[in-house]
Amino acid sequence: MTEQTTEPVRESAGTPAPQTPAVTPADAADAARLVSFGLQPRLQPARDAEYGELLRRYREDPPFARLADAVATGLGLIVLEVSDRAGMAVTADEDSVFAVRMGDYARRAATDSADRFLHGLAHLALAAMAFPRPEDLADDGYIGRVTVNGVDAFVRHACRKLEERAEEQGDNTDPVSDAPGLEAAWRVWARRSSTGATKDARRLAGSTTGIVGKAAAFLTESGFLQRTGDEAGGTYRTTARYQLQVRDLAGGAAMSELLGLGIVPVSDGTATLLPPDEGDDLDLVADAGLPFS
Repeated sequence: MTEQTTEPVRESAGTPAPQTPAVTPADAADAARLVSFGLQPRLQPARDAEYGELLRRYREDPPFARLADAVATGLGLIVLEVSDRAGMAVTADEDSVFAVRMGDYARRAATDSADRFLHGLAHLALAAMAFPRPEDLADDGYIGRVTVNGVDAFVRHACRKLEERAEEQGDNTDPVSDAPGLEAAWRVWARRSSTGATKDARRLAGSTTGIVGKAAAFLTESGFLQRTGDEAGGTYRTTARYQLQVRDLAGGAAMSELLGLGIVPVSDGTATLLPPDEGDDLDLVADAGLPFS
């Protein structure tokens, strides 16, 4: 009787599936390090060799990129862009411990409820003047420029437009509860002093330019604006991170209503208070908004 031998079953010929490298503690540490750089919005990759190297790895190493994205997600962060111009630009979702809500900022900035409302309007106006056209938000190379006095003048012009609209509608009392947000705000802003002054000629914090200046300073500290001079109450230019934030987060009806008044067209990057040419498209691109929840 012939003895039969049992041979191991061999897999069919073909290229074996590549093995996914195991994630090491060092990889996890590097991914977390990259996210930590993203949480420092004023840090520029070009000035930090480690940051620049981690960005290069993110772009060239897909498993590492997925790991960094997972770390960000676990922290309640949304990755907007990873690039040399913006670094690792992240924003916080509504439930993240890193979220900065407009209400929280306004409560820190002012104790009076009317002042808190005005701080919100200042941020809305800064975003509208920084990126007044859809193409400004879509163009990665666009840099918006704003001044404190210019933003205040813009809001006051908007107030006059809203007052004219209210008079045309015969509404000379406070607006009803379901009126648009700006309709409820214009009287408060218009009645507030533009500058005010202390005895040593410093701008009052509760004046409208003081409120705009506070908002601009906050955005500068957050890496969204860069101060470029002291003219007109303070001059600023936008950063890539601010553009990404305004582009990404929904501003809702308030932003559309403000731009719908038609007083922020631009031709060469300088916002004006002139009426737009007929046919200008002043609608926002999809999901445009403010850098706050």
